[in-house]
Amino acid sequence: MRIVFMGTPDFAVRTLSAICEAGHEVTGVVTQPDRPRGRKMELTPGPVAAEAQKRGLPLYQPARVRNNEEAVQRIKEMAPDAIVVAAFGQIIPREILEIPKLCCLNVHASLLPAYRGAAPIQHAILDGCDKTGVTIMRMDEGLDTGDMVAKKEVVIGSEETGGSLFEKLAGVGAELLVKTLPAVERGEAVYTPQPRESTTAYASMMTKEAGRIDWNLDAGRIERIVRAMNPWPSAWTTLDGKTLKIWRAHVEKANLKAEEGTVGRIVRQDAKGLYIQTGSGILVPEEMQMEGRRRMTAAEFLRGYVVRNPMLGK
Repeated sequence: MRIVFMGTPDFAVRTLSAICEAGHEVTGVVTQPDRPRGRKMELTPGPVAAEAQKRGLPLYQPARVRNNEEAVQRIKEMAPDAIVVAAFGQIIPREILEIPKLCCLNVHASLLPAYRGAAPIQHAILDGCDKTGVTIMRMDEGLDTGDMVAKKEVVIGSEETGGSLFEKLAGVGAELLVKTLPAVERGEAVYTPQPRESTTAYASMMTKEAGRIDWNLDAGRIERIVRAMNPWPSAWTTLDGKTLKIWRAHVEKANLKAEEGTVGRIVRQDAKGLYIQTGSGILVPEEMQMEGRRRMTAAEFLRGYVVRNPMLGK
């Protein structure tokens, strides 16, 4: 099958690779432009662009595809039977959705209609879900509202992070997409309409501010924030006026006595770490990173750092 692939980050690389290895002809890869990265802010290709270059695939990197006649024409010239989209990062207009002979398929990292939006992986962890998955969807002009073609569930472990779940779903999505393509090509795929309303809130894009810890929340919610935001944008607070990232933490089960009004206070320190009072319960960071320092265990942190102010986030 002749396929145009549209994607940008790491999540999409697995799908592009699987399409190539399944023997399909990738007539073009459309991805976002190179961005400044690193300390020197040198223009660097994104993960999909790098993979396309490695495989010698035709590469097109428009700043945007919406209201862009050149982009429409370029993709038409690629003459796809199908367009496959995985985390492209731009809204794809009707003019492009109508180009392929068969359809435009999207690899979405949730069990639609749950978690429509840009960050379904983190939101599923934040909400304490015990499972999520991948949906292959026939795209329409809505935001993840198109007909569903295939689904596969994935269990969310009790210690699952945004990064580890990302890796699981990237692999599952690539495998499911490749299994779905033959049915689409033969005209045997079943397209199931979604309900108009999603079963969850919209999974909006994550920002650095989303990782700021509000110590008024309960300890369980904060622990999920720590996992969901690892590795990006990371969960963070402030200590002694400096940024403190928390990479791993657990909810303390022992019943520690806390005084009223001590939310965000370090109520105890020992070899296991810092015990922080939340709106309900105690959170114990296990791995931390103070501004300007490396990541370290709580024990290492306490050996090398003297806490001057026991209040976090102030």
